[in-house]
Amino acid sequence: MTSHAVLVRHGQTEWSESGRHTSRTDVPLTAEGREQARRLAAHLTARHFALVLCSPLQRARETCELASFSGAAEYTQDVVEWDYGEYEGRTTDDIRHDVPNWSLWRNGVPGGETADDVGARADRVIARVRATDGDSIVFSHGHFLRVLGARWVELAPTDGGRFALSPAAISELGWERETPVFDQWNVRR
Repeated sequence: MTSHAVLVRHGQTEWSESGRHTSRTDVPLTAEGREQARRLAAHLTARHFALVLCSPLQRARETCELASFSGAAEYTQDVVEWDYGEYEGRTTDDIRHDVPNWSLWRNGVPGGETADDVGARADRVIARVRATDGDSIVFSHGHFLRVLGARWVELAPTDGGRFALSPAAISELGWERETPVFDQWNVRR
């Protein structure tokens, strides 16, 4: 149980900047998002990763590429963003006009995934990471990575709502003896 998982949220997009929920809509990085991704390379390329997982959506793919990991990446649907269903493209404030005090973590989304659905995907990723001989890196999306972090430390998927995660942030999941822990979270470069 010595393998660690480095989590990288994709760089800024127009939708992440404006607070729009972005799951399956394939929006590109902004110029700032591309610069954020380039800066990641300086902090990550010195490490060797036995497993590189990446969402197939362009914002994650481009972040992975600009951080110098696309040649080793395995693109998998298991690390795509939470499917927001009917709330795709809407902001929290907009949704709250229809559903006062709405929270993704508490109320979920009509026509999309449940927290348990996302948690099941996160559990599959965790199983792969823990079975890998060496460290892993995952290029993905904010809400998915928050669920992954919660599941790593054996919390419910909805507990991911307690962990903020900025664009192009790096987090690391590891171990203290046999206990899964956060080594670092939401580090911005």
